[in-house]
Amino acid sequence: MLNGPLSQDHITERVRKLFGKAPLRLQVAALPWRQNDGTLEVMLITSRDTGRWVLPKGWPEAREPLCEAAAREAGEEAGLTGKVSTIEAGRYFYAKALSTGQQVPCEVLVFPLLVDTIADKWKECHQRERKWVTPAQATRMVNEPDLGQIIAYFGTDPQRFAA
Repeated sequence: MLNGPLSQDHITERVRKLFGKAPLRLQVAALPWRQNDGTLEVMLITSRDTGRWVLPKGWPEAREPLCEAAAREAGEEAGLTGKVSTIEAGRYFYAKALSTGQQVPCEVLVFPLLVDTIADKWKECHQRERKWVTPAQATRMVNEPDLGQIIAYFGTDPQRFAA
């Protein structure tokens, strides 16, 4: 059982404070990572709407395994392929702004993706920037504090999530 920011009690309390009820929608995110000259790096991308730094994320399709959906999103949004972990690194909550202006509470499951291929061109290459950074840098760059904690936790021992 996990303690601290990833414990179920902590997560339940954060959801209650943020939304007053359980999240309505489930999304998945990839946490792309690599070792570069002995330094752990994770990739962040910009969101299409606000340009803030985020992980590749989206909606799972039909009967798609959640970890595979996260890997698909990494390919579509960041041009990355690799080995996705079946072990989630954590989950966080945020309010997704829909095109209607409505805000929908979402729970996002984060799956590490050990990157082996980086495409020069990909589906959303003209809509997003991508950047390799250390977990400490990524923690400061993302807006969601719980996502920052997940990245920091992952950075302490990425091998625990080996695919």
